[in-house]
Amino acid sequence: MQDIMVVTTIAAFLCTIAFIFWRPHINEAIPATIGAVIVLLSGSVSLADLGTIAETIGGAAITIMATIVMAIVLESFGFFQWAAEELIKRSKGSGIRLFWYTNLLCFLMTLFVNNDGSILITTPILLMLLKRMNLRNHQKIPYLLSGALIATASSAPIGVSNIVNLIALKIVHMDLYMHTAMMFIPASLGLVLLALLLYVNFYRVIPRKLPAFRPEHRHPEGRYHPLKDDSSLIPADKRVRFMRNILIFVFCVRISLFAASYLHFPVSAMAVIGSVSLLAWRWYFLKISPRDMIQKTPWYILVFAFSMYVIVYGLNNIGLTVWLVHTLQPIVSGGLLQASVGMGFLLSILSNIFNNHPALMVGTLTLTDMDLSPITLKISYLASVIGSDVGSLLLPIGTLATLMWMHIVKKGHVHITWGEYLKVTFRVIPISACFTLVILAYWVEWIF
Repeated sequence: MQDIMVVTTIAAFLCTIAFIFWRPHINEAIPATIGAVIVLLSGSVSLADLGTIAETIGGAAITIMATIVMAIVLESFGFFQWAAEELIKRSKGSGIRLFWYTNLLCFLMTLFVNNDGSILITTPILLMLLKRMNLRNHQKIPYLLSGALIATASSAPIGVSNIVNLIALKIVHMDLYMHTAMMFIPASLGLVLLALLLYVNFYRVIPRKLPAFRPEHRHPEGRYHPLKDDSSLIPADKRVRFMRNILIFVFCVRISLFAASYLHFPVSAMAVIGSVSLLAWRWYFLKISPRDMIQKTPWYILVFAFSMYVIVYGLNNIGLTVWLVHTLQPIVSGGLLQASVGMGFLLSILSNIFNNHPALMVGTLTLTDMDLSPITLKISYLASVIGSDVGSLLLPIGTLATLMWMHIVKKGHVHITWGEYLKVTFRVIPISACFTLVILAYWVEWIF
């Protein structure tokens, strides 16, 4: 009976991951839910465990959903469309300037929204803008691929930009403020190096002079195409000031999350307050009822996060983490630098094989069973985040964000093969990940 439970749990995990890889355009909550039900029926996860799981992911899920609501409101304001147009204006016809502004936009979008949201928002906008400039296929790739890599890796500096990072924070009992204090500098330096490596890699392909930018046509109702927004309700002479005020508000909300963590106020509650305030602002100025959030909010993310954690919890209960503890204990206990590099590379490998969501959850659960010193536990966790957020980008299947990105660019008629993707990532990701892990070890040792 025990053997059947073990085999069933492992099979459910492998089949779930395989289906997500095989059909990335299908809602990932569907295979995850089926896998979770199978694990639950196998007996490796009890009904009592479901309460523990709900408590573990609850705060992270609420925080991410509140952030996504804010992103949906910003889109209805026409904020992202406006930001893209400003990006083109500031580039002043230079392809190199556009490259750096694109990466900056993707970085900020992840910090203000989250990594998956950044991919879903910026990729269609970039596809539209590049198409309107009549760039060739190979000239579009530097902007699209570098933007995707930067957007996904940008979830490492602050834990609030990735739901799996938030869940892992809960597991290791680490607050958002401490995560950022220890991680922001090393991860940001790693992002700078990643951007520089991408620039060197794409230098010969990036057009020096951009073709003329064709103005966008509007629908008779005055709405932008292809994004659906209500920016036409904002007078043209007040649009810049309105967007600037929104940007300041969102920035303040983001800062408030770290202040709440420092003051031990629930981060999820502060995130909800920020999203409700922005909804009220839209209702007051644009007369748009919050009812549209019921339909537009991707509630399936909650189902996906819960279901994946059920599956991972089942793997934990059948002894996977016990085996990992015995395997990893000598590596993690060998000093801060060894712990950082060792855990970072391990999570990079696991993420590229199984996807970073389950990889980081399994890695974090393993760390909590090792009886490590507080500082070793923290640096091992942070190294795991770097592995799952940066090292995972080596293959397109390493993260859900890159899987979605591959699907979006294909629909946008931009041809990029796995070979072209790997040719870039094998040059930039290992170096960036290793550099970040080493800097993390020395930075944490210095501040403590």
